[in-house]
Amino acid sequence: MLRVIACGSVDDGKSTLIGRLLANTGSATEDQLDYARRTRRGGSTIPAGAVDYSLLTDGLEAEHEQGITIDVAHLFLDLPSGRRVIIADAPGHEQYTRNMAVAASTADVAVLLVDATKGVREQTHRHLAICALMDVPAVIAVVNKLDAVGYDQAVFDKLASEVLSAANDLDMAASVIPASALDGDNVVGASPNLPWYDGPTLLGALSAWEPPDRPRPDGAGDYRLPVQYVIRADDFRGFAGTVVGGPVRPGDAVAVAGSGVESRIDRLLGPGGGDLDRAGPGTPVTVALADDVDVRRGDLLTTPGALGNGLSPATAYSATLVWTAEEPLRHGRSYLLLAGSRTVPAVVTTVRGRMDVVSSKQIAARTLGLNDIGTVELTTDTPICLDGYRTCRDTGSFLLVDRVSKETVAAGMVRHALRRGRNVVPHAYTVDREARQRLKGQRARVLWLTGLPGAGKSTIANALERRLHAMGLHTYVLDGDNVRSGLNKDLGFTPEDRAENVRRVAELTRILLDAGLIVIVALVSPFRTDRAVAKSLFQPGDFAEVWVDTPAEVCARRDPKGLYAQAKAGTLPNLTGLGQPYEPPEHPDLVVDGTGSADDAADELCALLRDTA
Repeated sequence: MLRVIACGSVDDGKSTLIGRLLANTGSATEDQLDYARRTRRGGSTIPAGAVDYSLLTDGLEAEHEQGITIDVAHLFLDLPSGRRVIIADAPGHEQYTRNMAVAASTADVAVLLVDATKGVREQTHRHLAICALMDVPAVIAVVNKLDAVGYDQAVFDKLASEVLSAANDLDMAASVIPASALDGDNVVGASPNLPWYDGPTLLGALSAWEPPDRPRPDGAGDYRLPVQYVIRADDFRGFAGTVVGGPVRPGDAVAVAGSGVESRIDRLLGPGGGDLDRAGPGTPVTVALADDVDVRRGDLLTTPGALGNGLSPATAYSATLVWTAEEPLRHGRSYLLLAGSRTVPAVVTTVRGRMDVVSSKQIAARTLGLNDIGTVELTTDTPICLDGYRTCRDTGSFLLVDRVSKETVAAGMVRHALRRGRNVVPHAYTVDREARQRLKGQRARVLWLTGLPGAGKSTIANALERRLHAMGLHTYVLDGDNVRSGLNKDLGFTPEDRAENVRRVAELTRILLDAGLIVIVALVSPFRTDRAVAKSLFQPGDFAEVWVDTPAEVCARRDPKGLYAQAKAGTLPNLTGLGQPYEPPEHPDLVVDGTGSADDAADELCALLRDTA
């Protein structure tokens, strides 16, 4: 099986090229061809009765209406040699780069289209860079629409030189073929319009393609079995998943990547339940082990030798991200990292740089925006076993998902584990939170006060702490300005820095809660996502979100720190509620009227503590 991704900038002719391949190799049905003869898009210049080859690939009604590819269409083609080909027709529009990246993650060959009339564009470079990051072994660049420039060899030579130079910068093997998909020149058969070209046609290049003989990283040949499901039955316990990496056989030694516990494979069962003597990559299997070993969904079974080649639990990784969300990356904000069947919270702690897709150089960056490609460092809440992407695509890739919207925000490729991710091991102390609470005679809690600047959060926190202190309770207030004068003095007020501010305060709050204290946080914390992530660090019942609801005009009239006056004068562009949005809690545990007295608010908060004790 040969997996091909067809990519390039929008309207470079990918769909027409693939449609021509399908039709000329007998891979399109008569019904499809008849449809392509009768149907026309708006603005089409294809003569009546002729085949519009692009219609053989576009599957969505929206694609027909707009005349562009949106989703990835997977098509099947049989080469003259008998080899089966799956072609992924990837969208060229920048808005759908995420779809293209997913298709590239499984490709053996990239067919990169370049429009001879428009040249090599930024999206061409972006698609080439993504193919390099996804470790696509080879690129066949097709300079298309040469009929529109009179089959000029000079035009072809110039564009071929640009593509080869860009591929070389990315350390990729590439070849370039001249063609006209519309007229069929050099797609399946040689063309008299290209007498100056004596290389293969596109079909010939695909037929002749063989996997490149290139060095593989240590561990690349070891099998991996990410456990999707634990099967229990009478006198049977098996672990189901799909084999990746090398083949697996009964009798093979096996290790659980997380714990390092070793055993051997006793039985290997196929999808139908029958015993197998071998299972290659891509085969769904159920493995029964010779020993009673603790294995759970999300664990990774592999050869013991793989553990010596760098595959061991870590909480910190260097990775490359293709950012696919409209909202920029917030380093310091917690996302969900999905790797196979594992889902763990993860924080991007550092953005090391962003790739300039045209020059292939890395440039300084603090964040990543839509379709940016960058190098980052991230940490996970719990140790997780990930390969380097070049060692194993399947166990070296992951997705980042927004914890609130559940939107996929990035595709990630692991570069390597960071040493600190393996060397830091938390120590369990004998004196724990329960012991500290008993000593203090109270239950530790967190009251997180959020609201606009000037809403009265600090005033209410002060009144509440006085009340609790008078009752003999042990408390501590974390005030936004106080924290920024020390622990967070390096942070500004951009959305990224605000996310990091909330993250640090939440981690400090967790420490104080473990100390057995009632912690009162008075922090603007304007974004729902950041507050939700903060809450997720605590057990149910330990954290209460309190919205100090004060109208913006009241806050501006109070203006205790002169912030609103500065914002009105244009010297404070990032003030929450004016220069930046404030997202009120949707389901707070308590809403306090910020226009009332602080003592009344303290009464309400004391009642909340009593009711939920």
